[in-house]
Amino acid sequence: MHITDKTKGTTLALLGTLLFGLNASTSKVFMTTGMLPGELVGFRSMCNALLAGAFLLATNPKAFRISARELPGLLAFGLIGVAVMQWAYSISLQLLPVGIALLFEYTAIVWVPLASYLIFKERFKPRLWLGVVAVLGGLAVVSQVWAFSLNVTGVLAGLLAAVCTTTFFIMGEHTQKGRDVYSTLFYTMLFSAVFWGILSPWWNTDLSKYAHAVNLGGSLAGVDVPGWLLMIWIGVAGSFLPMLFSYSAMRLVRPTVMGIISTSEVLFAFLFGFIWLGEQLGWLQTLGGIIVLAGIVIAQTSRGK
Repeated sequence: MHITDKTKGTTLALLGTLLFGLNASTSKVFMTTGMLPGELVGFRSMCNALLAGAFLLATNPKAFRISARELPGLLAFGLIGVAVMQWAYSISLQLLPVGIALLFEYTAIVWVPLASYLIFKERFKPRLWLGVVAVLGGLAVVSQVWAFSLNVTGVLAGLLAAVCTTTFFIMGEHTQKGRDVYSTLFYTMLFSAVFWGILSPWWNTDLSKYAHAVNLGGSLAGVDVPGWLLMIWIGVAGSFLPMLFSYSAMRLVRPTVMGIISTSEVLFAFLFGFIWLGEQLGWLQTLGGIIVLAGIVIAQTSRGK
């Protein structure tokens, strides 16, 4: 049976969001060891760069070539769309329930059509504004602005992650028109790893603490795993594979479809946060989350062909 590009892209995108959703809870647990957000982002980026680089070296060394014209776009992609985005998201994860942290980040999908209109003059349908209103209203309900029960720093970090994620989607869409998946992944992650290697040097970190057992907490409180094993999981299954799946899916499905599918990461994050960490939302916050997701879908379907 012939599998279409759309089916492949949809499957890869869903696998990526599933692993990313699980990684949100995994990273939150792992940061209880004392690893700082910058260190975690640097480690994840380094793993991605090494794995993508090794694959390129073995299969297509010519793909390492990079022109001066491509460099600014890849730098923006790697520094803003990856390095700062993952750092802001990690801080948001520490201070907010995992699902809510992702809700803030993924409002970026609403801002992508607006940014595409302003930068690339891409047209969108009027219902985009309905999506914007739904997202803003839903976020107001989720954050309960009348009482503002959420951590302010966590909310600001989530909004910064949204700004950077907007860059991620736009740069991913345009950068990969001229580069293959692995070289794009390699360079963006390399730039992110170097950036955090300078700001948060790994050699100043006491690596011995990651040799101790880490309690998984929540419903898995009776389970302890070695810290190094959790690091490998975060580096490979929580970073490289979902990034690879997402970058590959970007080449097979329209950005609109990719944006809508990517919102399932929020649902997976809520699910794992509930099952694993016991994080729960009130009925009003749940309703707000549904309104946000509906607004995101409406906004994405407003993009022109």
